[in-house]
Amino acid sequence: MSNQEIVVSGVRPTGMLHLGNYMGAVKNFIQMQHEYKCFFFIADYHSLTTHPTPQDIKSSVKQVFAEYLACGIDPEKATIYIQSDLPQTAELYMLLNMNAYKGELERCTSFKDKVRTQPNNVNAGLLTYPVLMAADILIHKAGKVPVGKDQEQHLEMARTFANRFNRMYQTEYFIEPHAFNYGNNLVKIPGLGGKGKMSKSESEMDAIFLADSPELVRKKVMKAKTDSGPTEPNQAVSEEIQNLFDLMKVVSTPDTLLYFEETYKNATIRYGDLKKQLAQDMVAFTSPIYERIQQIKADEAYLTKVAKIGAEKAYESASKTVNEVREIIGFKKVW
Repeated sequence: MSNQEIVVSGVRPTGMLHLGNYMGAVKNFIQMQHEYKCFFFIADYHSLTTHPTPQDIKSSVKQVFAEYLACGIDPEKATIYIQSDLPQTAELYMLLNMNAYKGELERCTSFKDKVRTQPNNVNAGLLTYPVLMAADILIHKAGKVPVGKDQEQHLEMARTFANRFNRMYQTEYFIEPHAFNYGNNLVKIPGLGGKGKMSKSESEMDAIFLADSPELVRKKVMKAKTDSGPTEPNQAVSEEIQNLFDLMKVVSTPDTLLYFEETYKNATIRYGDLKKQLAQDMVAFTSPIYERIQQIKADEAYLTKVAKIGAEKAYESASKTVNEVREIIGFKKVW
C-alpha cells in the first residue's frame, strides 16, 4: 500500500450527484480505487462559504455519502470520509494561510467571479478557498488530483503553497500535486435543456440525478428540449437533438443510437419515439444506482460505521503529516 501513488478528490455537498458527475468523475474514481491509494471526501467545510443551515449540511452530507457508496466506491479499497471529521485539515489550512498572500488570492478567477455574482457575501472563506483546497490535498501528500477545468487554477495554487513551504523551511517535504484523469474516458454529458453540459446549478429538470426515481427520470426525458424537426434528408443536426443522441451514446445500445441517427438523416424521425426510447434506456441505466441509494440511506448504522472507518483511516494519514509539518516549522509537542 505504501508504494501506491496517492489520489485525493473532494465533492461539495451542495446538491445531489447527477449523471454528468457519475460519468465524468465517479466512474473514474471506481477504477482508481483499484490502482491507487485513494482518499475521497465530502467537503462540508467548503460548503460553509454559502452559509447553509445545520439541517441542510446534515442531509446533504448523508445524501452524497450514500451516493458515493451506491455508485461503487468501496470503503475497503478507498478511504471515504467527511472533511469535518478531520481536524488536522483545519490546522494545516491555518498554517498554510500564514504563507498565502492577499494579492494572489484576490487574483484567483473563482474569487473574482464570486465577488461579481454575490457582492453581499464576500467572506474570508471565499478568499482563502484555494488554501483550504491545498490543505485537503497536501494533508495526504497526494500526487494526483482529479479536477475539472474550473479547478485547475486552484491546483496550481496548491503547488505554489507546497513549493513555498519547502523553500521557506529548506525542505523537500511536500510533493507537487498534478491534475489527473483517465484521459480516454472523459465524457461530457449534456443537459436536457438543449444547451451546454448537465449541471446542478441549472433548472432541476435539466439534469438526471442519480437519486431521481424512475418516474421522475421518464418525466424529465419526455420534457427534454427538441427542435421542429428535419425538413429534408441530410440536414445538419441541431444542438438540442445532438444532446439527446449524446445521452443515447451513454445509456443505449449502439444499434438503438444508429437507428435514430438514420431516421434523422432520412428526415423520418419521430421525437416522441426518440424520447420514449431514451427514457426507457435511461431508467434501466440509473434505477440500480437509485435503488442502492435508497437502501444505503435507510441503513443509518452502516453509514455511521463507514464514516467512522473512513475518519480513522484519514486521521492516520493526516496526523502524520501535521505532526511532521509542526516539527519542520519549529513547534514543540512538549517542553
